[in-house]
Amino acid sequence: MVEITKATIRKIIDSRGNPTVEVDIVSNKISGRAAAPSGASKGTFEVKDYPEGGISSGIKGFDRVARMATGMRLSDQRNFDSMLHEADGTDNFAVVGGNVAVAASLAYAKASAISENLELYQSLSRSSTVSMPQPMGNIIGGGKHAINGTTMQEFLSLSNGKTYSDSAFANVSVHKKVGEMLRAKFPQLSLGLGDEKAWVAPLTDSEALEIMSNAINSVHEKTGVELSLAVDLAASEFYDNNTYSYQDRMLSTDEQIEFIADLVERFGIKSIEDPLNESDFEGFAKLTKKIGSKAMIIGDDLFVTNKERLQKGINAGAANAILIKPNQIGTLSDMIDTVKLAKKNNYETVISHRSGETEDSSIAHLAVGLGIGYIKTGTIGGERTAKHNELIRIEENK
Repeated sequence: MVEITKATIRKIIDSRGNPTVEVDIVSNKISGRAAAPSGASKGTFEVKDYPEGGISSGIKGFDRVARMATGMRLSDQRNFDSMLHEADGTDNFAVVGGNVAVAASLAYAKASAISENLELYQSLSRSSTVSMPQPMGNIIGGGKHAINGTTMQEFLSLSNGKTYSDSAFANVSVHKKVGEMLRAKFPQLSLGLGDEKAWVAPLTDSEALEIMSNAINSVHEKTGVELSLAVDLAASEFYDNNTYSYQDRMLSTDEQIEFIADLVERFGIKSIEDPLNESDFEGFAKLTKKIGSKAMIIGDDLFVTNKERLQKGINAGAANAILIKPNQIGTLSDMIDTVKLAKKNNYETVISHRSGETEDSSIAHLAVGLGIGYIKTGTIGGERTAKHNELIRIEENK
């Protein structure tokens, strides 16, 4: 029986230059390592990323986790994740911290896979046949991910090539094409990139949609790869007093629903994330009924990878897809339960990076191993391409 001999934690640097945590789970010569990302735009109902006192308190509190983990056998993920809940003792990881918990949970999963001479995705899938996700690449950024950008948080390219590599490179081509178009539109500006390496420019949402649509069409004509437009509104970030406040308009909930439906018709948008406030299950249900046959309506802040909130959405008919972020819920086991519930009820699944990322490529393996349909992981940038490149390797070897 392979047992854990040591569990350690360290503070490392994320892609925004902020501190985050990395955990090692060790059993003699076997070692699994995972790091936690961090979000700028966070759902209210996510688990706490760190306990009161911040990352230092989280690292200090890991001593209890390390003591409880030592001597536990590998290859019993649910038992390990139950221990993390026991060590914390709250329902939202307010004592251990969700980032500490998820780094430990994923490090354990990696160590368990290594102990069986398997890749992580193989350990999760237990199948000889696996499928690859479709990548969503963030091309133009705004909201909390970019200063002086659009009101909507992300404008993405959704690619469906013959191979994952074809898809990933098609999204890169869209990113480059948009860069060319922005330089032509703003020749006097020094254009920048946001947290997720998407272009930031003084655009209205409508201008960004037009540019994205033209760039996608251009790349499709050159490559033949099927490409679609996707958006993440992160609408809770600009919702207040029952009003959605854009640069050029103020909308009620009913007006917001009509506005989104019109955008889907005009631009052929295939995926819409967080189009309404994070507590508006009724509004999500209305929008899903109206355009759910034409586009994915993704709940991120609405569901926060939480199976109880997802079940509430299922009961209400709210959304038809869920964004999966492991550190929103704290453990791999809890995340898997949410994915299974989504699949059972025919909700599409989209696994996602966070705006503050690391080189950890766990979500690439989770996407393949759990049969998740889509992956959001930026387009360029080392912490983003780490996931793409790992998926290219997985596809080569599957």
